[in-house]
Amino acid sequence: MKYLQEFADETLVKEGIEKIRSLIKHPWKIMEVCGGQTHSFVKYGLLDLLPKTLQLIHGPGCPVCVTPSSIIDLAVELAQQPQFILCSFGDMLRVPGTTMSLLEAKSRGADVRILYSPLEAIKIAKENPLKEVVFFAVGFETTAPANGLSVKQAHREGVKNYSLLSAHVLVPPAMEAILNDSEAKVDGFLAAGHVCTIMGYDDYEPIAYNYHVPIVVSGFEPLDLIHGLYRTIYLLENKSNIVENAYARVVTKAGNRTAQALLLEVFEPCDRYWRGIGLIPNSGLKINKTYQEYDAFHKFSLQIESAKENTECIAGDILKGIKKPFDCKHFGKKCTPLFPLGAPMVSNEGACAAYYNYAKI
Repeated sequence: MKYLQEFADETLVKEGIEKIRSLIKHPWKIMEVCGGQTHSFVKYGLLDLLPKTLQLIHGPGCPVCVTPSSIIDLAVELAQQPQFILCSFGDMLRVPGTTMSLLEAKSRGADVRILYSPLEAIKIAKENPLKEVVFFAVGFETTAPANGLSVKQAHREGVKNYSLLSAHVLVPPAMEAILNDSEAKVDGFLAAGHVCTIMGYDDYEPIAYNYHVPIVVSGFEPLDLIHGLYRTIYLLENKSNIVENAYARVVTKAGNRTAQALLLEVFEPCDRYWRGIGLIPNSGLKINKTYQEYDAFHKFSLQIESAKENTECIAGDILKGIKKPFDCKHFGKKCTPLFPLGAPMVSNEGACAAYYNYAKI
């Protein structure tokens, strides 16, 4: 397959790793922001091939993982009421809330449906005019445009029984929060290629300048990641704190202006709590006043109550890159994908799930 198999070529990957070995002169800690990148690093065994002086830190780029129990609890509460149909992507169903997950609520009779697109939820709303259909909208800037489009579509078609429970989060504020955390030590970043496809990478330049860290936009295939690491190490070794694009076949500096305009039309920034991390100012997206009739928080007068996270789960330390999944005493024992203590073991982008499925123990 063009532009896929070529970027998983074993010979080219090994050549790239040898170039990294020749280049690196100092110990560096580089964080890959996206959980999809983490999975590729672990799945393809790249962590075992890299020089020991290079430490990869797995970041908070898993939107399912960072969604706090308090919002899960709200979704469960809505789903359990007979007038609601709660829809979401499949990853969200097994994420633990305070008392239960959406999957457990579904097993007890709640109408919870797994969808592949929020536009499917509008169809469900039209087919069930006496029900309130709520789409549990989770994701970074990558998925937010599609969810915003569903709001515009519902508005255009006059569908009044549809709304979003928005738990969207933004990448740049999370990167700044990590850099401001005294426990988290990061020398450089691999930025998430799919987020930058939408947003471009202008927003990363102030971070690189203010915090003196290079940021390299990277893809997800093995060669993408090795090339991204090489460029990050090159910048570190040369004390160059700039933003580079190592994913030029997909990402442009400006990003997708149409998608950005849609985000500005439907959403506005808001403060957001992140699981295990806490409150990060202006790190979320909520529906703005123009479309507030489609905002589940506004429509149903919902309030996010503080919820205690599972103290047995070290998700916060893992999401900030302070610890690795193997550092958790419950990993693979009390915490497994079937019986997770926390979200990083559930999501397809969670670090714990990646280590459980692919890493050598």
